[in-house]
Amino acid sequence: MATVLSVSGSPSATSRTARLLRHLDARLAAQGHEVIPFDVRTLPAEALLGADFRHPAIVAATELFARADGVVIGTPVYKAAYSGLLKSLLDLLPQYALAGKTVLPLATGGTTAHVLAIDYALRPVLSSMGAGHIVQGWFTLDKDLAVGEDGALSVAPAAAEALGQVVDQFSFALGGRAPLLAVAG
Repeated sequence: MATVLSVSGSPSATSRTARLLRHLDARLAAQGHEVIPFDVRTLPAEALLGADFRHPAIVAATELFARADGVVIGTPVYKAAYSGLLKSLLDLLPQYALAGKTVLPLATGGTTAHVLAIDYALRPVLSSMGAGHIVQGWFTLDKDLAVGEDGALSVAPAAAEALGQVVDQFSFALGGRAPLLAVAG
């Protein structure tokens, strides 16, 4: 199966976005994909902010993107756009770092007013980086994501169903199993 890079663009160590990605990573792994989780916040700030293309951590991140067949990009929405942390990384990657890759954009936020951030802020950047296929993205409201005392994430049923469908479509685009909707139809 495919190698999937699962990128969290959240600056927070307790991010619902990162937890959601790790939750979805399990679904992709169960479908036979090799999933590589990657939290942009683990990169050195001086390398990101100083645009140090040769920093070993930036070189390693670039190699992760090159190795992947597909990329899941998750970000919280801040001020109607994806995170500045994610922007910093994307700016340091080669212009066509996503060439030929299948990409699934995901976002989380506190209000439905941010729903269009994927299509109007993130998708154009992913496209300009040469993404071969950007599948339908998904926005999840923060209120639909609950973190238990043990740190486990629970997703509201309607949101879980929708997320499952977009992840299955992404997996199918990578050459995985057919989405449940396609099998049923």
